[in-house]
Amino acid sequence: MNEYILLMHEDASDAAAANDPQRWGDYLTQLRASGQFDGGSAIGAGERLRKGQPGQALSGAPSGFIRVRADSLEAARRFLAGNPVYEAGGTVDLRELPRT
Repeated sequence: MNEYILLMHEDASDAAAANDPQRWGDYLTQLRASGQFDGGSAIGAGERLRKGQPGQALSGAPSGFIRVRADSLEAARRFLAGNPVYEAGGTVDLRELPRT
């Protein structure tokens, strides 16, 4: 089974729904019940850094992540259902975490 990360962005058209604690509680309960949930976290403020240049404010940066296990990228897409950011029209990047 492969590992995937869902990166949620702060660009939902309905910010209240995307950040609703009840929706997040329901979604996390659903993930835990799948047996394929490996944790996650909100991501706080920060800056973009490049050697030799001053730090820059982040724009369009992820606001949180969730780790899941699935047999394929296609199978991992099912974890979008119920995701408050996705359901509120926001961006969720789904990426495989390759084994190294």
